Parts: sequence; C-alpha cells; structure tokens
Amino acid sequence: MSNTPPPTSMTTSDLAEILFCSGLQESDRPSAEQVRAAIDHRIGACGGDRSVCLALVAQEAGDHPETYSARMRWALSTVSEAYPRVGTAA
Repeated sequence: MSNTPPPTSMTTSDLAEILFCSGLQESDRPSAEQVRAAIDHRIGACGGDRSVCLALVAQEAGDHPETYSARMRWALSTVSEAYPRVGTAA
C-alpha cells in the first residue's frame, strides 16, 4: 500500500471536501489508491482551485441536504484512511 502524500499541504477536511464532490461513492468501497486518484482527478477538473470544489460541495449540500451529513462523514473517514499522515487543521 502506497503512502502517497496529499497533492498539496491540504488538511483532511480540505481533501474530504474534494472527495465529496468527486464521482466516487461509498458503495464503490474504494481502495486508498482509488481515493487518491479521485481526489487528484477532481482537483484537476477544478483547475487546481479548491474554491471551485468548495462551490460544488455547497451546491450538493443545497440540492441534497438529506444526504450531505452522511456523505461528508464518509468522505472524512475515507480520506483519513487514504492519507493517514495528513493533519486535520491548517
């Protein structure tokens, strides 16, 4: 298992927000490598601009408030496993 560092000095929360707006689903039971690839892909799709990803998170939260909390908990937990050495605060 690879311990690839995060794409930048992002926190667990930052990475979870990016994973949240990716196409990856909890039901996919993604591996750590798939999680890191999905985050890398989403960052690229957002032009490397975290604020673009945050806007997508906000839109999803507004469009699907009934699933927001569960998906964000999953994203936080999944990122913690995929990037075990990342901090939770900036």
